[in-house]
Amino acid sequence: MKKRILLKFLLAYVIFGVFSFLVVATFAELLIRERSMRDEAAGLYAEASTISRSYAASLYQSESTIESVYSQLSSLSAYLSASIWIVNPSGTVLLTNEGMSDLSNPQIIEDFTPQITENTYYTIGDFFGRFAEPQLIVFSPITSGYKIQGYVVMLKPLSAVSAKSNGYLTIVYITAGLIFLLSLIILLFFTEVFYRPLRSIIYATEQYAEGNMHYEFTVDSYDELGYLAGTLGYMASEIAQSEDVQKKFVANVSHDFRSPLTSIHGYLEAMLDGTIPPEMHEKYLQIVLNETDRLTKLTNSLLQLNNLNTKGMSLNRTDFDINVMIRDTLATFEGICIKKGIDIDLILTGEEMFVNGDKEKLQQVLYNLMDNAVKFSHQDSTIKIETTMKKNKLLVSVKDSGIGIPKESLSLIFDRFYKSDLSRGKDKKGTGLGLSIVKEIIRSHDENINVISTEGVGTEFIFTVALSDEDEMEHEDTEETTDSE
Repeated sequence: MKKRILLKFLLAYVIFGVFSFLVVATFAELLIRERSMRDEAAGLYAEASTISRSYAASLYQSESTIESVYSQLSSLSAYLSASIWIVNPSGTVLLTNEGMSDLSNPQIIEDFTPQITENTYYTIGDFFGRFAEPQLIVFSPITSGYKIQGYVVMLKPLSAVSAKSNGYLTIVYITAGLIFLLSLIILLFFTEVFYRPLRSIIYATEQYAEGNMHYEFTVDSYDELGYLAGTLGYMASEIAQSEDVQKKFVANVSHDFRSPLTSIHGYLEAMLDGTIPPEMHEKYLQIVLNETDRLTKLTNSLLQLNNLNTKGMSLNRTDFDINVMIRDTLATFEGICIKKGIDIDLILTGEEMFVNGDKEKLQQVLYNLMDNAVKFSHQDSTIKIETTMKKNKLLVSVKDSGIGIPKESLSLIFDRFYKSDLSRGKDKKGTGLGLSIVKEIIRSHDENINVISTEGVGTEFIFTVALSDEDEMEHEDTEETTDSE
């Protein structure tokens, strides 16, 4: 399997790291250096303003000696790591933190002007050629009597300012590197929570595509991936079960067709080669006829079941009296019931009971259930047919006292061609499709059918039918009257 998603995610991760570094190296560096410069200049300007209002002003007003001011400036210069100059407007240097000016031979700054700051409080330069290294320069005027007497100039090497901003940048780079490394957790999380389950799902789909529907896998996740894996596994199990049912279906159909065909072929061949004498032909021709009837019944049942399974099967729904239908259906079993000594206990709700459904299909449901009841009932036993109203439904019960159904077979009796071991001896002519047809008809009516059985005691099938609108209203009125009483 090509690992394209993981490679794409890794590529995105590397690109994220590269672009993050570029952003930090360009925009962040510019912003930090500019902010450090402004903060440093603001600090120097605040100190220069303080000096101009205090020490420098007192010097120009002859309140302090030049020696005492020099001493203060030297201390401040060492503390601030900056040079401090006091300069007259003409450019004459009066005092610096490095020494006092010789009044007989004063130090004059050519072309001195505070306008080099260009309407701001700081600038960068060599201070009129006085420094070899670029300096951060701030000017603060010394005023007395509303007149500028001089300027306090503070200078700090730009390398010192840059060293401070570089310290900040180092912190930023380290933080960015840690974030980049910690973001590996996202990659590991993606691999563990998303990529590995996805690989399992893809591998499972490849197995299913190759026909291995019995491949089992699990994804320990409770999100959409876990749901997808569970749904995929369930789908595969259903397909595998469907294939097993299909194989079993083909095997059962083949067996049920092969047995009567073998009998027909054997008897006809025996009659042709003289093994069966002519006077016995009628007997064996009757057997052949019974076998062909069995094949016809099996074919018709298969066709009918196929039609019932067709999506969008149409039902000819009408309102009809189910009591009449039950009596008509029971009449067809009168002969065999008399022959086996079976009594019919018929308990119907009301003289008339109108229900809504496909009369012919529901009659076949009752016929198939009665056929099973008669077939598996003991001699001289009773079959009970009972109807009961419950809300807007009519419950129809067919109960026999025959051989019953083993507990392990109850969940399988509606499967096609299924016959329990107990029924095989008594159901020699059955196709195993009767209850499958019953289930499909009931399901097509959006109704339910249940079975209750005890081995050796008997079996009861109960299915529901919708009441017609008229009987439903009467039933509701009856309930209301009963409640009021």
